[in-house]
Amino acid sequence: MWLGPEEVLVANALWVTERANPFFVLQRRRGHGKGGGLTGLLVGTLDVVLDSSARVAPYRILHQTQDSQVYWTVACGSSRKEITKHWEWLENNLLQTLSIFDNEEDITTFVKGKIHGIIAEENKNLQPQGDEDPGKFKEAELKMRKQFGMPEGEKLVNYYSCSYWKGHVPRQGWLYLTVNHLCFYSFLLGKEVSLVVRWVDVTRLEKNATLLFPESIRVDTRDQELFFSMFLNITETFKLMEQLANLAMRQLLDSEGFLEDKALPRPPQPHRKISALKRDLDARAKNECYQATFRLPRDERLDGHTGCTLWTPFNKLHIPGQMFISSNYICFASKEEDACHLIIPLREVTVVEKADSSGVLPSPLSISTKSKMTFLFANLKDRDFLVQRISDFLQKMPSKQPGGSRAGRRTSVADPAPESSPATQEVSGQPSSPTSPLGGCRGACAQEAPTASQGLLRLFQRSAPMEDLGAKGAKEKMKEESWNIHFFEYGRGMCMYRTTRTRELVLKGIPESLRGELWLLFSGAWNEMVTHPGYYAALVEKSTGKYSLATEEIERDLHRSMPEHPAFQNELGIAALRRVLTAYAFRNPTIGYCQAMNIVTSVLLLYGSEEEAFWLLVALCERMLPDYYNTRVVGALVDQGIFEELTRDFLPQLSEKMQDLGVISSISLSWFLTLFLSVMPFESAVVIVDCFFYEGIKVILQVALAILDANMEQLLGCSDEGEAMTVLGRYLDNVVNKQSVSPPIPHLHALLTSGDKPPEEVDVFDLLKVSYEKFSSLRAEDIEQMRFKQRLKVIQSLEDTAKRSVVRAIPGDIGFSIEELEDLYMVFKAKHLASQYWGSSRPAAVRRDPSLPYLEQYRIDANQFRELFASLTPWACGSHTPVLAGRMFRLLDENKDSLINFKEFVTGMSGMYHGDLTEKLKVLYKLHLPPALSPEEAESALEATHYFTEDSASEEALQRDEREGARNEDVQEKRREEKGTSPPDYRHYLRMWAKEKEVQKETIKDLPKMNQEQFIELCKTLYNMFSEDPMEQDLYHAIATVASLLLRIGEVGKRFSARPGRKPRDTAPEEDEPPAPALPQDPARELQAPAAGDPQAKAGGDTHLGKAPQESQVVGEGGGGEGRGSPSQPLSDDDTKDDLSMSSYSVVSTGSLQCEDLADDTVLVGGEARSPVTTAHCGGTVDTDWSISFEQILASILTESVLVNFLEKKVDIGLKIKDQKKVERQFSTSSDHEQSAAALA
Repeated sequence: MWLGPEEVLVANALWVTERANPFFVLQRRRGHGKGGGLTGLLVGTLDVVLDSSARVAPYRILHQTQDSQVYWTVACGSSRKEITKHWEWLENNLLQTLSIFDNEEDITTFVKGKIHGIIAEENKNLQPQGDEDPGKFKEAELKMRKQFGMPEGEKLVNYYSCSYWKGHVPRQGWLYLTVNHLCFYSFLLGKEVSLVVRWVDVTRLEKNATLLFPESIRVDTRDQELFFSMFLNITETFKLMEQLANLAMRQLLDSEGFLEDKALPRPPQPHRKISALKRDLDARAKNECYQATFRLPRDERLDGHTGCTLWTPFNKLHIPGQMFISSNYICFASKEEDACHLIIPLREVTVVEKADSSGVLPSPLSISTKSKMTFLFANLKDRDFLVQRISDFLQKMPSKQPGGSRAGRRTSVADPAPESSPATQEVSGQPSSPTSPLGGCRGACAQEAPTASQGLLRLFQRSAPMEDLGAKGAKEKMKEESWNIHFFEYGRGMCMYRTTRTRELVLKGIPESLRGELWLLFSGAWNEMVTHPGYYAALVEKSTGKYSLATEEIERDLHRSMPEHPAFQNELGIAALRRVLTAYAFRNPTIGYCQAMNIVTSVLLLYGSEEEAFWLLVALCERMLPDYYNTRVVGALVDQGIFEELTRDFLPQLSEKMQDLGVISSISLSWFLTLFLSVMPFESAVVIVDCFFYEGIKVILQVALAILDANMEQLLGCSDEGEAMTVLGRYLDNVVNKQSVSPPIPHLHALLTSGDKPPEEVDVFDLLKVSYEKFSSLRAEDIEQMRFKQRLKVIQSLEDTAKRSVVRAIPGDIGFSIEELEDLYMVFKAKHLASQYWGSSRPAAVRRDPSLPYLEQYRIDANQFRELFASLTPWACGSHTPVLAGRMFRLLDENKDSLINFKEFVTGMSGMYHGDLTEKLKVLYKLHLPPALSPEEAESALEATHYFTEDSASEEALQRDEREGARNEDVQEKRREEKGTSPPDYRHYLRMWAKEKEVQKETIKDLPKMNQEQFIELCKTLYNMFSEDPMEQDLYHAIATVASLLLRIGEVGKRFSARPGRKPRDTAPEEDEPPAPALPQDPARELQAPAAGDPQAKAGGDTHLGKAPQESQVVGEGGGGEGRGSPSQPLSDDDTKDDLSMSSYSVVSTGSLQCEDLADDTVLVGGEARSPVTTAHCGGTVDTDWSISFEQILASILTESVLVNFLEKKVDIGLKIKDQKKVERQFSTSSDHEQSAAALA
């Protein structure tokens, strides 16, 4: 490639000059190519350690002038061919011109200008691909691709200098982190280490420091442990590795590959050495953190953040922190955790104003909202830019207010005293808090049902005044009063200041009248509800009356949802629950419906309207409890792993006992999935749900630890799991809420008394208090870090389970061992995943549906199968292998969707590796019949079909079934789109599997006969299979014998068939058929064994044996008089063998003809043993009356022991799998270069 000219002071250090002229020098890097000796090793080591570009481009061209000592690089090349092309261009186009110049400076200026012009011209032709990566980074990406054989689609994210610990020896080299792989390369004095690990194979990723290893990063896969250390910035490297591993796990979970997020902000001046992908990932990480901190919708994109202070009127302080701005929100988080959080939706903002700066308040900015609240920020670094960004976002907001623009409503904010403006609810347009009427949104979903406007609790609660409830009523009244004071001081609605005082009030319990409102605010569900008016009503309308697997499960669970509560003992509550769950299943088909969602949703419906409950469920499933309710409850299993880890840290004496009893896995799923609602009395569990909506999963983990801590002594004395479950069950049944004003609801968990006194009651508020006192050191960031670690374990363990399930689904007679099947599965899965990395246009790269049975989740297309077939097949056919692979794929693809699953793949492999000669021959035979033999390959498909007339009826029926099946699939697809949820495919698979079991084992008599053309293809395949065998010549002679014999048998069979009795052809009228030949045709042409060294013979490929050229056809005198009815003269075996062994009877020798000379209509012609036979040209068509059966082929092959031995030869697939894995991973484990060592010696 041409390079922008750069100065080189020492031209010959580490380089060898190969060509020179007065103006240019072509040089090669010392040690590159053959030999090199010690110098070459030292130079190679330096290049790797110093990351020299000479690793990628070991050739270069320098510009020089005679009197100057300075050289200029003008081009470099990775190969001699590339650099020679540049050298020749310079010689042809510049040398003559340069010789005219007198001044050397002019020569150099001209050369530099010319090279810059060439580069500019090349770049002009290239389409700009978004953000251009810096030049140094592109060079590194080039090195990575060349070193590890990665395709163009594999993007480098970043690269770092580090050491890889091989044993106790560190190997200094370079770590390349790509979107799908971790790669490392080191070359030190002839010792080369090259590693490639796919992120999807990583089972553990940790940053640790031990005595053995300094601060290092540990990467584990199923079969190796890797340690990397000596990073300049280990924290940055580890964070990036975490992100990439997380993306890979997400891909395994729901097959979402990495997509660059175009909505994320781009820096105006990108960093010189950072790739666009790295910037994108950094922005993505910040964005996810921003969404999680402020509970914002998942489509919100962080635009930027800056340091500032916020004036807090409730304590008259300027609190330092960070302001975050995104397209729909302005948020603030104090530096001191929990001192103050603030969320201002831009839809609420009326005025953004720059106030006057002063010594006390530098660069202040005031923001006013519709609810008459004013927020004062100060100490902003770039206030003008910030105001401009906020104004831009405000202009994009959909304005629903009648009247003028925002500018018309500007008010002076000179006096920053927001405490004088209480948070009154004078709202126009969109509401700012859940207490205000929802305008158009309510109207859109106004329904007959009372649940459309209020919670079930209000509908079913006895209307007893608070005064009648005594102390409980007074306590509830006090709580309401406390919250009203809080609203007055801190604001109400989305723009409330959230402080430690807010948390204290939540811990004391939210009053029943405010619970729904505060759940919506704290969870962020309010934002989504306000910005999507009418969405829920439309979903309900769309999903009503639709059937799916999810709706079936919902119906089954409806009456199990809090049956003890009066609200769900009648149709009103049940119908509301049905509508919310069904609407969510249609919104998110990936989750659809999962058990436990019904229990949580029924509680949400008690405190909010249907629409509010729906949006709370969205917040819960999609943000607050990620992946909890998918088909494999991955999120809950991840948090179960965190719970086990926390038990080890906080309760070490109990941890081992719990592991021995196996209790944690039994309890944690029910505790976490239902937020304790299914295991605690309802009025106690809702208090924990209050805290959960404010604090997140941290509260659930704290409470779970507090429960174990409270029962430690009893649990340590338990002897089995049942006893431990009883202890915990009794404890949870007696967690009471003495402040609840609702009538007590009987808890369905029967009191597990065993004759002794019932356990003491535990107040839920005391339990919460203890959980905060003992376990409050838990932080959200730590939990996220633990979630990542556990997610790797959980998803890889689920993948192992899937592998075992798929292997178990393979029939026992397949012939492979369990280990071989598991290895084959890993290779097959790797090939599927590769299509998702780099082949997004391929059908296999369509999103994998994790709800399908394990067997159907990973599938490959014809191209991928061809690659696997080439590396795994025992039938290597040279250039003919891809053709055979294509036929095998068509044979295995029974449902004609151009994809095959693992079971079909293994069936094909088993046919080649296992079974006796008959079975293997049967596979070969089928590969040369339709559907394996495609119409393009078949020379005259029209005639070929005539030999399957007896099957024509069944074929027509099959086609009709296929058409109907396709129609049904279209209908199902439409239904699926309408339903928006997973189709009821399971019963289809059950029927399919039942049908498979019914199918009787195919016998050789069921195989249709083969016509002449198909037989030619079979012979060609066998010829190609023998080309690399040690017994090559013997095999060629044997197959020539068998082929000649079979051609004669087919001829005999043809003559005995009754021609008048044949049915007329369906496809063409008789007058259109070619005229009958004047001379009889004997299609038994000799098949000569090609000479061992003849490349033409082996490269037969898939060329159809065509008509032999006229000059190579021998016209004899003896065969002319034979009539059609007379059979050929019988031959003795000895005669046949003698003739064939001398190769005298080889009609058109495939070795003697060029492949391209063989026309499409060659007829195989043979003769009798003693004299050549006349052959007629017959209009260029294959003899359509000729046919042969499988039994005849089998019987003929059995006469040749060398063929029998070849087909019965055992091949070890294990070795081929190992080789394939190396190819797949480009994986070489510290391969020491022998030639380098030899050079050293």
